[in-house]
Amino acid sequence: MLKDKIEEYQGSTIQHGPYNDRIYLMRLADQPSADFPQQLISLAERKGYSKIFAKVSEDVSSDFLQAGFATEAEIPGFFSGRTGALFMGYYLQNARKQEEDVARLEDILHIAHNKQGTAVSSPAARFQLRPCHEEDIQEMAAIYHQTFASYPFPIHEAGYLLETMQSHVAYFGVENEGKLAALASAEMDREAANVEMTDFATLPEQAGHNLSFHLLQQMERAMEKEQIHTAYTIARAASPAMNITFARTGYRFAGRLKNNTNISGRIESMNVWYKTLC
Repeated sequence: MLKDKIEEYQGSTIQHGPYNDRIYLMRLADQPSADFPQQLISLAERKGYSKIFAKVSEDVSSDFLQAGFATEAEIPGFFSGRTGALFMGYYLQNARKQEEDVARLEDILHIAHNKQGTAVSSPAARFQLRPCHEEDIQEMAAIYHQTFASYPFPIHEAGYLLETMQSHVAYFGVENEGKLAALASAEMDREAANVEMTDFATLPEQAGHNLSFHLLQQMERAMEKEQIHTAYTIARAASPAMNITFARTGYRFAGRLKNNTNISGRIESMNVWYKTLC
């Protein structure tokens, strides 16, 4: 299936397509028209999508609420440490709104909360944490291809990794005996002083060493130097390991995005976590 495309729409940035079966409002225009939420709904209807996922400032959220959007997660101080963000959902098909195995998702969240603040031992000496560079891209693409049966963005493509690395994404890795064992990325919005901690992948044979936890800590230190105020993640709600990793590192739960993202072979719900860095 073709990947979803990112494009400008009425001055805003959206990702849309059949792969995630949604419109994702990634960045809202500085001065959107009051009827912009309805324009998104009309576009989704024409394309036959079943969901719209919108990330918007609380200052303009009333227009979205009036159009029928619902708040699924909320992060205070998301924009430059001053204005909160609402992660909102609009469902064009009722089936998209119905989550499977809600009890399990709640259990995972409960487990993660109980792990907040628990200690993690330092990584073994053979693991070296470092930033990734352009010469790592082919190896990175291979790891992402091996790790994820599907992903909302084409991180298994070397061209995409290169383009994002050269623009706004800092990639980090754990090296073991000269080869990458784990990866993650920090997708920066420098203007709004926030960063999405994402793209975590650990090779199966290297699991059990808390490499994602150590990567996350290194990424936070790097983002503090970049004067980034707020870090957040959109993690698979069905993944105990990733939710525990963020809870242990001091992130707060912001809410769950229902059936939001095509990842690991199917559409899944995602948990939003956030942390104030500086």
